[in-house]
Amino acid sequence: MPTPSKPSRPRVSPMRRSPAVAPATADRLELMQTFLRIVDAGSLSSAAAQLGTTQPTVSRRLQALERSLGLRLLQRSTHAMKLTEDGARCYERAKELLANWDMFEADLRGAGDEPEGRLRVVVPHAFGQQLLVGPLTEFLNRHPRVSVEWLLYDRVADFIADGIDCAIHVGEVHDPGVVAVRVAEVPRIVVAAPSVLAGVPMPAHPDELARLPWLSLRTFYRNEVSLTHVDTGEVQPIVFHPRLSTDSLYALRSAAVNGLGICVASSWVLQEDIMRGRLLHLVPRWQAAPLPMYLVYPYARFYPARLRAFVALMRETIPAALAVATGEGEKKKPLPVR
Repeated sequence: MPTPSKPSRPRVSPMRRSPAVAPATADRLELMQTFLRIVDAGSLSSAAAQLGTTQPTVSRRLQALERSLGLRLLQRSTHAMKLTEDGARCYERAKELLANWDMFEADLRGAGDEPEGRLRVVVPHAFGQQLLVGPLTEFLNRHPRVSVEWLLYDRVADFIADGIDCAIHVGEVHDPGVVAVRVAEVPRIVVAAPSVLAGVPMPAHPDELARLPWLSLRTFYRNEVSLTHVDTGEVQPIVFHPRLSTDSLYALRSAAVNGLGICVASSWVLQEDIMRGRLLHLVPRWQAAPLPMYLVYPYARFYPARLRAFVALMRETIPAALAVATGEGEKKKPLPVR
């Protein structure tokens, strides 16, 4: 009797997988998270850097997601990458799905869930090197399951491209697409080294400052600054041609200490030099407008516990750190949300 032939197995498209061998839900969530990061970062290599993994790993995850869905999500060439029509639909649905999943987990675990995971924070150079290290230390001590990438640069944070969770920003915030929580105001004063005033009487009015050499912090002023009298509210503009212009608060302070000219700068960074006589506080009843400080982060339907905890503690500790650094010594209450 002839041996019956084995039934032929149905042919499966290489882009489709049987549900029996599809990745588990947790794996699929990871694959979708990777896909979202690829799209937001703009390339596989950038996504890999933000995820702390390798480009081949990211590529394998993308291919696994495409096989699981049976769809081509991205069109890639040597120089470009763009979403397919299916990829664009997947991107929007994946964002919604992951946001809902995060909310689901938060509801199950409760709002008091212990913060954990990695937080990427952008901070201005001078503040991030000195003034805000204390509040950061307190945050990490309170939340041992959180790690922080403390990224120091003065430009506006690109939350999506750089994978940033939160930024501490000095100056006004003009982006309507972010949440900006005002946490403090940074006082600014006028200073100069004693050598700048050699042979010149101590200035008593801002008018007398315009005749002296100036330095500028181009992030906030370049060739003009206005001073306000703390008692009368009188405003006096000063126009000058700076000998040195810089975008670094520390470089500005060093140039002032070296006698290159007068400057307006954050009072907290100048206090020690004033106490040691390296700088003189000029026209002390006149001050430049204080700079607002904000905690800035993107709008989202859900915020992880680590970000909520960070924002809450920074609102509590930054005003106190500024008060101590400027010699006020008293803890200030957090400012209301903008």
